[in-house]
Amino acid sequence: MNSSSPQMVRKASDLFVSALEAEGVEHIFAVPGEENLDLLESIRTSSVKLVLTRHEQGAGFMAATYGRLTGKPGVCMATLGPGATNLTTPAAYAHLGGMPLIMITGQKPIKKSKQGQFQIIDVVGLFDPICKMSKQIVHGNTIPALVREAFRVAGEERPGAVLLELPEDIAAEDTDEHILVPHARHYAVADDAVLDEAAAMIRAAKMPLVLLGAGANRKTAREALSDFVDLTRIPFFNTQMGKGVIDERSDLFLGTAALSDGDYLHCAIDRADLIINVGHDVVEKPPFFMEEDGKKVIHVNYKSAQVDQVYFPQVEVVGDLARSIRRLGEKLAGPVAFDDAYFCKVQGEIEAHITELADDGRYPVIPQRVVADTRKVMGDHDIIALDNGIYKIWYARNYKAYQPNTVLLDNALATMGAGLPSAMMAAMLYPDRRVMAIVGDGGFMMNSQELETAVRLGLNLVVLVLDDSSYGMIRWKQAHVGFDDYGLEFNNPDFVKYAESYGASGHRIERTEDLVPTLEAAFTSGGVHLVDVPVDYSENKRVLIDELAEKVCLI
Repeated sequence: MNSSSPQMVRKASDLFVSALEAEGVEHIFAVPGEENLDLLESIRTSSVKLVLTRHEQGAGFMAATYGRLTGKPGVCMATLGPGATNLTTPAAYAHLGGMPLIMITGQKPIKKSKQGQFQIIDVVGLFDPICKMSKQIVHGNTIPALVREAFRVAGEERPGAVLLELPEDIAAEDTDEHILVPHARHYAVADDAVLDEAAAMIRAAKMPLVLLGAGANRKTAREALSDFVDLTRIPFFNTQMGKGVIDERSDLFLGTAALSDGDYLHCAIDRADLIINVGHDVVEKPPFFMEEDGKKVIHVNYKSAQVDQVYFPQVEVVGDLARSIRRLGEKLAGPVAFDDAYFCKVQGEIEAHITELADDGRYPVIPQRVVADTRKVMGDHDIIALDNGIYKIWYARNYKAYQPNTVLLDNALATMGAGLPSAMMAAMLYPDRRVMAIVGDGGFMMNSQELETAVRLGLNLVVLVLDDSSYGMIRWKQAHVGFDDYGLEFNNPDFVKYAESYGASGHRIERTEDLVPTLEAAFTSGGVHLVDVPVDYSENKRVLIDELAEKVCLI
């Protein structure tokens, strides 16, 4: 009788890190606590690199952005209690934004504890509503299966956040289990019957449009979608998180739905009788409202549509997005016969409005000039990462994206504080590209301490701070509904000195014409640069309220 080979006994935290290595994890972004010490020691002797951040939000946003840009789950770590609760916003950010994220939190011993309820809350229960999966590890032998399942769930369409809680006594115990090796996944393609139905609907349409959403940006669908649009000659527009899926310099590009209704783009959307909606779901702010007015919608995505009051598609093409689009193009086998004259008129109208005042020399700088000057210094593959504020609407409308995932913004949770950490992750992943964080002064100060992390990591990064000493988005909304200007102004530090105190370079724009040369010089010299730009948001009311209220769609 042959004796079986002896199992390797090792500490559970070592097994956990080996399982992460098997999943291809390269970095863990973390603010560790004492409950993570066994895991921290296991990381120290592994191939995984620890990236220490200054706040758990910074760690979570960086990890989520890693998932967004690579398609592989990013990993972050925090301790129990307050460390874990600080990850709730990144969890919701990833959950709503479709970004694969693994969060590891510590916990007091679960077999025997001598500290009562000190710092203990139900972390697993807290995260359950904002995660795809939330589990406590209760035995070292379950680690391989739970880690494998966590990565599967986080990365599978629709991607999102997963939490694993590793108590310190479980991390320290011995186990003889082996890791589970991941395997490739492939998504099915929509069947011929539904593709035939969709193709027939497209052929019958008189004024179809293609809409590109965040889901089209998550995977490598650019080539298939570009080919589809080129083949059919159907004009396209995108959501904010769908920017760059197809080069926006295309003669078929109409614009970005930065608002849900009432913009110049909506003149075309309202006239369309069919929208081929690729990669969008109702989590992202609606780019248009469906009504029972005869407009048809074809839903093309990895999963079936989530129906609500403003989204109820008539046909659903469910399956691998790129392959389904290719098959749909094959069914059509050429250009679609439709009337594009009106769309051409609207395209010209939109272009005239978004280029208006792009060279305006007023100081403080108006948003149209800021956007135009940013576009001048950024190349085709360079990346801007926006925090959340009124400027996000200006960039969505006015900044043309040429490549997928070169405009990183959040139009799902729309949280403040994510812009700087997201840009830092992009700079880590793509050191050969220019990367710029574009942040309002309010959102920047929510995680501005991560400047130290960026300097310590030796990143090449420009942080453009749009300085109006207020929460400008809410102030705009306040004015829009007719309330008095109240309660939303604050004072800022000297941003130049603030940057320098972290070891970064600080600059303040004193003349509008200095913005482009200052940005160019910052990128050329390398390192971390903060550029303080005083902005005049008076254009918000004129363009985004008064002008749109008086808009009359072309006949």
